[in-house]
Amino acid sequence: MNHPLADRITEHLRTVARLRAQRSADPPLAQRVLAVKTYQAQRFERSYADLLAHARYGAAARFFLDELYGPQEFSRRDAQFERVVPALVRLFPGELVATVEQLGELHALTEVLDDSAAQHLPALPCTAAGYAAAWQGAGRAPARERQIGLTIAIGSALEGYTRSRLMRTTLRMMRGPAQAAGLQDLQRFLEAGFDAFGAMRGAGEFLDLVAQRERALAAALFAPDAPAQAALPPAARPPALAVLP
Repeated sequence: MNHPLADRITEHLRTVARLRAQRSADPPLAQRVLAVKTYQAQRFERSYADLLAHARYGAAARFFLDELYGPQEFSRRDAQFERVVPALVRLFPGELVATVEQLGELHALTEVLDDSAAQHLPALPCTAAGYAAAWQGAGRAPARERQIGLTIAIGSALEGYTRSRLMRTTLRMMRGPAQAAGLQDLQRFLEAGFDAFGAMRGAGEFLDLVAQRERALAAALFAPDAPAQAALPPAARPPALAVLP
């Protein structure tokens, strides 16, 4: 009998695979998607330079950039992920499976939004003004808010799991079987998330800052004068790290 969460996870991964296939058949679109993703990663580096350099929060900020916001190709990890879905649903606690489903939704939604923006990108390379024009042309403000909400929810869940000794022990025990099964990319992703969030010793302020900045960016992108605001220069961003050591 199929599990609803397993079905949704698989559907998210198939959405991503479908978009990748479309890009493979349309090299100019693939080039525009890569330009959008590259600009977004550069924007993250600028917007979160203080967090990336911070002793306490640097690893988590780097995890967000490398695993969620970067222009990397995750097709091998996704293929591994899809193969392990039935075992994941069968063996792991329901709350962890629900978080994995959120991760799958975020992954698919990010690819959909990047594709929509790329189709409205006026020219290459992707500039601040072009990026804003692409988002305004796509007109996906509610979906962008959903993307932010999923990011924060996944971060909050990861923090909660790092406090579980059983979850950490289980993850370590998976290393050998994951390697043997060809699931090393998925294993590396999970361990990187656990390590990054566990090192923070509390992620509340970090996640609040991410939510604040991403929502400020979204408001700027969808504002009438978005091309002038899209890069969010330092003076336009909320103050950071007011209470951090």
